[in-house]
Amino acid sequence: MSDEAERGFTLLEMVCVLAIIAMMAAVLLPLIPHQTSRSRLQAYALQTAALLKADRNAAIWRQADVGTLVDAGTRSIRSGATTDMIRIPDDVRFDALLPQTCNRRAALSTISFFASGMSCGGTIALTRLEAGYEIRVNWLTGRIEIVSRSSATN
Repeated sequence: MSDEAERGFTLLEMVCVLAIIAMMAAVLLPLIPHQTSRSRLQAYALQTAALLKADRNAAIWRQADVGTLVDAGTRSIRSGATTDMIRIPDDVRFDALLPQTCNRRAALSTISFFASGMSCGGTIALTRLEAGYEIRVNWLTGRIEIVSRSSATN
């Protein structure tokens, strides 16, 4: 009977092993890099398109110009109609093709929407490894669309 008593693990031994594993996880998990996944990249593209659409709708509803600020320096996109802002992570390539002038004025890193629904247009590209999305604003109609692109076309 003494051989059977020595065969298994005691509850105390199991709790000690689990505590050591938990401590190792607490130390090592913050060191693992958190990278933007393809689905998260798509979510950023959808958020950007939604913000642009909201600004366009605000311009139509208010019957006044609304400009969405696209700031490459801070990697952010700010709504001109609300306090909404999207911050693009550092591991995502963030490119913007914006007009230099809009309505005979300097565009100053903005995508402008007018009361008619029109816009001066622009394109925001978000790329991470092999995945990429372009959020395009049509200058004539103000229509916003998301186009998937691969890194092979870059």
